Amino acid sequence: MLRKISDFFLGCIRQVDLVLLALCTGATLFGCLMIASATHYTGSYKNVIVQLAALCLGIVAYVLMSMLDLAEVSKRWKWLLGASLVLIFLLKTPLGMDGGTGNRAWLGVSGLPVNLQPVEIVKLIFIALLARQLVYLQENRDLKSIPSIALLGGHLVLIVGAYAAVSGDMGSALVLMFIFACMCFVAGVAKRWFVIGILGGSFAFYVLWEEDKINPYMKDRFLTLFDHDLDPMDIGWQQTRSLLALGGGKLTGQGLFHGTQTQSKSAWSLPARHTDFIFSVIGEELGMLGCLFTIALLAAIILRCVLIARHAQQRIDMYICVGVAAMLIFQVMSNIGMCLFVMPVIGLTLPFISYGGTSIVTLFAAMGMVSGIQKRARPEWLR
Repeated sequence: MLRKISDFFLGCIRQVDLVLLALCTGATLFGCLMIASATHYTGSYKNVIVQLAALCLGIVAYVLMSMLDLAEVSKRWKWLLGASLVLIFLLKTPLGMDGGTGNRAWLGVSGLPVNLQPVEIVKLIFIALLARQLVYLQENRDLKSIPSIALLGGHLVLIVGAYAAVSGDMGSALVLMFIFACMCFVAGVAKRWFVIGILGGSFAFYVLWEEDKINPYMKDRFLTLFDHDLDPMDIGWQQTRSLLALGGGKLTGQGLFHGTQTQSKSAWSLPARHTDFIFSVIGEELGMLGCLFTIALLAAIILRCVLIARHAQQRIDMYICVGVAAMLIFQVMSNIGMCLFVMPVIGLTLPFISYGGTSIVTLFAAMGMVSGIQKRARPEWLR
């Protein structure tokens, strides 16, 4: 019995990319440390315990996803697409929750401490299905043709449009759009379509802005980027406090568990410090060196995904790696840009670092997708 168990675990280890797993686990453990500091003033370590539990589940998800052949799984695209739409429209049922953000982006039961953000799962399905669609169009049509672009655009509009309309969560909708653009670019979609898409999107945004079809609160979030004094006590409050925290840390920081704003119980201190603005906590307590370490750690994970994409044996595997890397790139840039007051607050957390059980588990599942591709890229005699 012990021999069988040992062989099973050894088999699992052979199926995973240990370098990527180590990077992701290290980033999450560092995130747990910063969450512990960010919530220390509350006297409770509930968030840290939840994050550690999510890490354990995430490692299991990583191993399981490493064993899947995504090229085979994606052949059941109708079921996967249906599952995505079901997850999205469940937000319209009594299970849908706003999570205190104003966006109906969570599923849960009132009174229970656990909830689920379905878009995290939708992102993974979207990446796998888009990769399959790109390969299909390359093999059977022409990616530069109007019908092919219409099919790709239809896929984007269906998922992003449905999610944005149901949840109002524009941050995650933008992540999906960025993933779409990166995967299409790598697949070889003609550059003119990107120019047309950017110009069309910009014009649509201008019309919506001028016709007051954009929520005034969202408009103010954009306007305050160009004028930090526009509304520092309301719309610009979060980012103003974020800049103060980052500046207060200087080069080496004020010390772990010693940040002026991080450890303050005052309502005037840094908000959402264990979620959206955890990068500001790192800057205040560990200084610029801590921020650079965080960026380097996340960049190493992204670079690993890109390197695996370059050595993938199948195009569908390469596109999946690119999609996962694009997801991380956009979320990292958006979150750090938000903390630096150069991008609007759109509710995107820092991957692996910010608090969020659903996010951690699905991030590890996404990395497991990449890990399986890394193993399949090797010749049989090297496995």
